[in-house]
Amino acid sequence: MYKVLKQEGRAKRGELTTVHGVVQTPVFMNVGTVAAIKGAVSTEDLEGIGTQIELSNTYHLHVRPGDEIVKKMGGLHKFMSWNKPILTDSGGFQVFSLASMRKIREEGVTFRSHIDGHKIFMGPEESMRIQSNLASTIAMAFDECPSALAEKTYVQNSVDRTYRWLVRCRQEMTRLNSLEDTINRNQMLFGINQGAIFADIRREHAKRISELELDGYAIGGLAVGESHEEMYHIIEETIPYLPVDKPTYLMGVGTPANILEGVERGIDFFDCVYPSRNGRHGHLYTNQGKINLFNAKYELDERPIEEGCQCPACRRYSRGYIRHLLKAKEMLGMRLCVLHNLYFYNTMMTEIRDALDAGRFAAYKKRKLEGMAQEPDQKEK
Repeated sequence: MYKVLKQEGRAKRGELTTVHGVVQTPVFMNVGTVAAIKGAVSTEDLEGIGTQIELSNTYHLHVRPGDEIVKKMGGLHKFMSWNKPILTDSGGFQVFSLASMRKIREEGVTFRSHIDGHKIFMGPEESMRIQSNLASTIAMAFDECPSALAEKTYVQNSVDRTYRWLVRCRQEMTRLNSLEDTINRNQMLFGINQGAIFADIRREHAKRISELELDGYAIGGLAVGESHEEMYHIIEETIPYLPVDKPTYLMGVGTPANILEGVERGIDFFDCVYPSRNGRHGHLYTNQGKINLFNAKYELDERPIEEGCQCPACRRYSRGYIRHLLKAKEMLGMRLCVLHNLYFYNTMMTEIRDALDAGRFAAYKKRKLEGMAQEPDQKEK
């Protein structure tokens, strides 16, 4: 059950009650593609840095270790020792990312495994069965994510098929949730709005999926080649046609600035690999802009990554030491950087919720963006 607690313009402050706990929104989902955050981050670490919900990938877990194995191990929560909510994406994004290795038809999509090349078929029913075996809190509907640069006729046909797939997903999930051996019989289903950068297709698709009264709604197919301005425009065009009393999820987005802009336009859920991926390469988020620890000027820097930050890295270690670890290719360096970036994101979401509670989100957003627009690498020379 989702409840809107407060609104400021289109921005929503809400909470989603699930079988695995309550999620306070807006929220950033920490991405653990294969049931682990890249960078040697444990579930204890996630708890310590304020993570509310974790996201894992249906396709990757189906390929390895196999969703049947995860089911035999008691489901994803037990498998990775995580007792808070988990969202699994549907495998639909791989329809986009593995474009050279796939064939789409009405029944579903045939892939080639990125690991060993063996043939995989996945359609709406298969995706729902895999996600039911994983026993995630929230399952995403199976969809096609067309390129932002695709022609309009192709996009319209793709979206029509995605709608038909959504109806099949809902039917299959209803069946799966009624079975005695289903681990999570309270699994939620989120539908996905598609339409590339065609506002009219987005609006019509949003209207149609809203009629299905799902547990939540995502906006997919953004951050895949379009400009930030186009992305914000599509969100503005789409959100009014999605139910305000259901959570909204902007898939695969994004930077801290993207998140602030998304919240202002009515988004509840976000996920992105940026904080972990950038962290593994020494690129760190601070309230005064991004820093690159590989820069030579940090070699003798005794300060933490960010003064006042309470993440595990900043409480104990210096920039100079963490830079040394990264240069020496020690896993600890990547781990500390990933922990800092995820803590930064999770803390920013807490600040956003606090600002919405206080009715001062607009002022907070302005101040946060101005701070992060600085260039600390330049100013500290």
